[in-house]
Amino acid sequence: MKIQDIMTKDPSCVTPDATVREAAQVMKREDVGVVPVVAANADKRLVGIVTDRDIAIRCVADGKDGSCRVRDVMSTDDLATCSFGDDVDHVMDAMRNEKVRRIPIVDERGSLVGIVSQADVLRKTDNMHRAGKTVEEISEPGGRHAH
Repeated sequence: MKIQDIMTKDPSCVTPDATVREAAQVMKREDVGVVPVVAANADKRLVGIVTDRDIAIRCVADGKDGSCRVRDVMSTDDLATCSFGDDVDHVMDAMRNEKVRRIPIVDERGSLVGIVSQADVLRKTDNMHRAGKTVEEISEPGGRHAH
């Protein structure tokens, strides 16, 4: 099974110049905790990810309000991504290795085309044992983004 078969296509996203309030409104509307950040509205090249935790830790906890910019709180270093033509096993490996619950899916130009969540893996994959093991390992402490 390919990633394109389980991914959410054309996820909502924001630009680095958006406010964290705008990012939070996308999270509320879409009922998600992560929003991909693209270079511009017309240029869907993935440049980062902003999470609800990024907003809480890097904005609210520092006494800033919702007008601070996504570029000031987003994660940009070594973003884990997969390609839509990859096997689902590849996205499960990436989630497990990175200890993340969502992976942006990009095309050959690095443009955002989708996103895969652990829920997508659980609901849509044909290897339930491996999917369950992946989710279990994602939840273990560690990973590059652990603070």
